[in-house]
Parts: sequence; structure tokens; C-alpha cells
Amino acid sequence: MNTSLRRGSLEMIVAMLISGTIGWFVLVSGQPVLDVVFWRCVFGAATLLVICGALGFLRRGILTRQIFALAVLSGVAIVGNWLLLFASYSRASIAIGTAVYNVQPFMLVGLAALFLGEKITLQKLLWLGVAFLGMLAIVSAHGDQGETGSEYLLGIALALGAALLYAFAALIIKRLTGTPPHLIALIQVSTGALLLAPWAHLSGLPQQPAVWSSLLTLGVVHTGIMYVLLYGAIQKLPTALTGALSFIYPIAAIFVDWFAFGHRLNLVQWLGVVAILLAAAGMQQGWGVRSNRVAAPSR
Repeated sequence: MNTSLRRGSLEMIVAMLISGTIGWFVLVSGQPVLDVVFWRCVFGAATLLVICGALGFLRRGILTRQIFALAVLSGVAIVGNWLLLFASYSRASIAIGTAVYNVQPFMLVGLAALFLGEKITLQKLLWLGVAFLGMLAIVSAHGDQGETGSEYLLGIALALGAALLYAFAALIIKRLTGTPPHLIALIQVSTGALLLAPWAHLSGLPQQPAVWSSLLTLGVVHTGIMYVLLYGAIQKLPTALTGALSFIYPIAAIFVDWFAFGHRLNLVQWLGVVAILLAAAGMQQGWGVRSNRVAAPSR
């Protein structure tokens, strides 16, 4: 393994481990979800502003009006994604919310087929079926949760909504190729801060230092630093390896949920989680039966 590949792998692993602890800090903060996302955006924007300035991304001529508008639109989707995902943690648990959230690659495939005309192959449909069976397994286990069944199902619905919004954001970002990703992230979190400011509880700010530590960590570490590590890794690693290492995130989240909050999955839930992660990995890595025949050229 060469130096660039080794460094990229290390950056990706650290980024995914950081992502896996997001739910911990969200719940430990004890703040309303809207306030958590608002302060994450504020502290994240401040961090990314410094990073973009240091990298020379704040000069004129980098952004056109169309690119800026698309980046803002993706920011609205990303912020909505955070709101729904964070809200799912207290209802379905961090582990289940994160596992369900990982169906977003399939949503992206569907949106790409709908809006970009991309074909859905039989192989992708098979993996989608596996993911759907995993979802059924998770939903069927709601009776074993400490929360009421309706709250558990609401948590799953919120995680699915978050996945859909992330897929929309990813679809928009596909059109921003060539724009520095750190700058896109800065626009996204700045959009979030401005969008949520009217509803944030600014008149009754938390008084406990521990709360501010959690919010600051979410903004600086889980947003600013994590984005730098993630984008640095993506630039160094082949797509297949990036996709494989991305599954450290849900695994880390499941472990954190067990370690910090004592949430243990039952057998049916484990089967559902494994099915979803296996299906997502299979689709991203292109696993499946391959034909030996040479495909005819597309017309």
C-alpha cells in the first residue's frame, strides 16, 4: 500500500469513527433537535470558514450564481436530513436510526433513474429486495423496544425521511463537480444557520458547560474536521475502497449506542441491520452474478 492510499484509508477510518459518535453527542447535549442542528451549523460554519480561507477557496471567481444556488438548495436538504435523523435517535435508538438511514444509496438510485434517466439493473433490484427484507425485520421488532410501538415506528419513518433528503442532496451535489467540496460544505452549514436562526431558542441559552462542549464538538469535530478528513480521503482512495470503509460508520454507531446507552439489538433486529448493510455494500461494490457474455454497446 503506497503512502497516499495508506493516508487516505486512515483519514476515511477516522472520519467514519467520528461520524459514528454523532448520536452520542446529540443525545448527551439534552437540547431540542432544532437547537442542536442550529449550533452544529454555526460552529461548523465558523470552522469551515477558517479552513476555506486557509486553502484559498474564498477568492472571487470560484462560484457562479447557479452553483451557489444549487449549493444552497443542497444545504436545505442536508439540514432537513440532520433534523430528521437526530429526531429518530430518541425514538428508535441510535443503532436502528443509523441502520435504517443506510438505505439512502437505494433512494439515490431511484432518484437518479427518475430525474437523470439512469437504468436500474436487475442486480440493484435484488439488493433492494434484500434491504427491504431488512427493513421489515427491523419494523417487526418494535414490540421489544422500551418506547411505545408508535414512537419506534415514527423513529424509523424519520430515519427514512432523513435518508431521502440525503439522497436529494447527493443528487444535487452531482451537478457541482469541480467546486471545492469544503466550500460546498461551508455554504450548506451557513444556509442551515440562517434557515434555523428564527426558530432557535437564543433567548434561553444553555448554562451548563457540558452542553456547550457537546454542541461545540458537533460543530468543530463532527462537521469541520470530519468534512476535511472525508474529502481528503475521497480524493486519495478508489471508489470501491471508499464505499467499503464507509460501513465503519453504522458499525461504530451501533457500538456507541450499546456502550453509552445500553441499547442492545435483539436477533431479529441484528438480522435486519445486517441485511441492510449487506445490501448497501453489495450494490456499492457491484457484488452479484456476472454474465460472461459481452454486453452490446449502448445506442
